[in-house]
Amino acid sequence: MKDIKEMILAGKTAIGIELGSTRIKAVLIGEDNSPIASGSFGWENQYKDNFWTYSLEDVWKGLQESYRALAAEVKSKYDVSLQTVGSIGFSAMMHGYMAFDKEGELLVPFRTWRNTTTGEAAAELTELFRYNIPQRWSISHLRQAILGKEAHVKNIDFFTTLAGYVHWMLTGERVLGVGDASGMFPIDIDTADYNERMVGQFDKLVAGENYPWKLREILPKVLCAGESAGVLTEEGAKLLDPTGGLKAGIPLCPPEGDAGTGMAATNSVAVRTGNVSAGTSIFAMIVLEKELSKVYPEIDLVTTPDGSLVGMVHCNNCTSDLNAWVNIFKEFMETIGLTVNMGKLYDDLYFKALEGDADCGGLVSYCYFSGEPVTGFDEGRPLFAREMNCNFNLANFMRSHLYSSLAALKIGLDILFKEEKVQADEIFGHGGLFKTKGVGQGFLAAAMDTPVSVMETAGEGGAWGIALLASFMQNKAKDETLSEYLNEKVFAGNKGTKMEPDVKDVAGFDAFISRYKAGFPMERAAVESMK
Repeated sequence: MKDIKEMILAGKTAIGIELGSTRIKAVLIGEDNSPIASGSFGWENQYKDNFWTYSLEDVWKGLQESYRALAAEVKSKYDVSLQTVGSIGFSAMMHGYMAFDKEGELLVPFRTWRNTTTGEAAAELTELFRYNIPQRWSISHLRQAILGKEAHVKNIDFFTTLAGYVHWMLTGERVLGVGDASGMFPIDIDTADYNERMVGQFDKLVAGENYPWKLREILPKVLCAGESAGVLTEEGAKLLDPTGGLKAGIPLCPPEGDAGTGMAATNSVAVRTGNVSAGTSIFAMIVLEKELSKVYPEIDLVTTPDGSLVGMVHCNNCTSDLNAWVNIFKEFMETIGLTVNMGKLYDDLYFKALEGDADCGGLVSYCYFSGEPVTGFDEGRPLFAREMNCNFNLANFMRSHLYSSLAALKIGLDILFKEEKVQADEIFGHGGLFKTKGVGQGFLAAAMDTPVSVMETAGEGGAWGIALLASFMQNKAKDETLSEYLNEKVFAGNKGTKMEPDVKDVAGFDAFISRYKAGFPMERAAVESMK
């Protein structure tokens, strides 16, 4: 304890703060890169004026509260008033659209990754660039705003992601980590910068609009992991810690997206490694050995935090519907007078799913709270259905919802593994779906027909991942790569718990997917009839 106190006082620590879909989390790590304190704040998106959004007020309330909780834990555990650290990093949900004018005012409410309103723009840009441009990418949002003749576009001075915005407010620097930047606009792997050919194509496409800006002028500067991204200003320190305890001048690493921090948190930045992050949304990242043979609308090409090419399958929906059903069981228990322990309830229901039939016994569900581009849905409606002669019991009910949370991801990954013959030596799972040991992990192994490992530290998530990137910037040796740093100074001796795919479950998941695809007309009918 004394050593940790001295380490904190000496500033030999790093803070990582990530703004996730349902929680903002702050983590303080020590010299050995292990977490020593944390704080968090729960929040939810709102659906306003046909867009999923978060208010700027909630952004700063959440950041301040998560930092306050972290500092309070440091004071309680180590009797230290936190005043400085060695480095800080911020990360957040990737993609989306935050556009600002010359005065720094937000021109339209933050449009998050969850929106599926940019289909026309995404299709047009994909054809123009000959490169898959997903609906949630920032450039799709910008182009759709142009197509929609939105008045604010002419006033744009800067547009960025949520992580880029927070970093800008705290440092004054308009920069972005290459991983997060690759969800704004395509990256040239050779230069670790925006693709110059495509930048020119976009400027030419919108030339007739006579805007006072060129694309590069309003995009953030791209930085790779390990590069300096500015320091905490006096104003920034007070914005993060209104009590005035936190000192200015602390170095910040490049802000990153949650995909990049997930790769760091699971040691999945080297070629032929991969990870799956499963929470409100779910995405898989496989670090590729080479470019894909053609453009697939289901596969994004993004980068690791140090600029390597990654094949990404991103699905908008994962655990929201699953959580809603667990809350129904909670309400039932409370109704009959039982005390509910939510951790035990989740564990019991998840373990019950292991007793179900491998193919869910004729049950199927769609966890589509929002649209799901991987399966071709611009809107979604949560839906549960079953065959007349199904084996309808609790085990199959829970199993069908767990399978559903992975189903769209499996459809996308089948393209990488089966059509493109991509090889992955290791896949790591992290996020809420894997908290109950052996359940989500085993079902993911079946869905991918690939071994899946989960580390003890996986629960720390992206906040720990961005803290590691902050530590790497501050503590790396000369010419040391991010992969070397993670292997030797973070994960040495920690390979996690591996689960091999069960042959029966692999076949069962394939059968479920056949039923799932056949039921798409039901889901479309639900969308149309419940507008």
